[in-house]
Amino acid sequence: MVTELSGRACAKINLFLRITGRRDNGYHELDSVFLPLTLADEIRLEIRAANEPSVTVSCNLPELARSKNNLAASAARSFMSEFDLFAAVSIDLRKHIPIGAGLGGGSSDAATVLCMMAASAQLTDEDSMSKLRRIALSLGADVPFFLDSRPSRVTGIGERIAALEGVPSLPIVIAVPPFEVSTAAIFRALEPTGWSGAAPDEHIEAITRGEISPELLVNDLAPVAIAQFPEIRRLKVLLEDSGARAAQMSGSGGAVFGVFDAIEEAESAATRIRKRAPFATVIAASTLDDEFDDDVA
Repeated sequence: MVTELSGRACAKINLFLRITGRRDNGYHELDSVFLPLTLADEIRLEIRAANEPSVTVSCNLPELARSKNNLAASAARSFMSEFDLFAAVSIDLRKHIPIGAGLGGGSSDAATVLCMMAASAQLTDEDSMSKLRRIALSLGADVPFFLDSRPSRVTGIGERIAALEGVPSLPIVIAVPPFEVSTAAIFRALEPTGWSGAAPDEHIEAITRGEISPELLVNDLAPVAIAQFPEIRRLKVLLEDSGARAAQMSGSGGAVFGVFDAIEEAESAATRIRKRAPFATVIAASTLDDEFDDDVA
């Protein structure tokens, strides 16, 4: 018997990313608002009964299919190990989210695979969901958010997630430079003097009203990343010059996003930026509000 499932793994932006401290194990604690996006990868899963667990990956980016660090494959293996399942799992991954850009593509792929396998095994009780969250965190700090991706305030190292109600959909443009940025390297270069601490309550209140302004979009990692990759600053300036009401780098970079007043304005700006920065990948998209439900089928 073969079980077939399909789903979408959405990207995210960090509307802001503020560092609040560092744990004894070296992991940084943060305060951030994650917003899921219409930009998404597509995943198809085939699960067959087997005498021993195995995972194969096909992908429109062959190097990702071959990678030993593919998070989608790691998620499937971790799931089978945790729940003592024996299956042959085939993952077909169609990547649309740029890799290594601070948009959470790999983390979202992993979380989507976990959710699909839980659905296949009909694991819905709270104990199973607790195990799923534990697996997600073991795979990466951003993975737990994508188990139920909706506008959220994320703290700790990514494991404390509080949904934000009322955040409207925001038209955005994403500009991605033609290189990957190492999250670990950016965090290593960040000095405590660059930590801005938790966001004020009034910033969160403004975000829930959709009142996005430049002073809200703090990213403590941006100065570090820009010092290493000046192209990030150039893309941010291009977004601002193209009419964005505010722009900032997402996560540890190098993707930069700009918030616009209407999707038509975002699409026009994306066209202009592609002409001025042909080296970059430029995408017009929208954030998703808290009513979005991306079902696994």
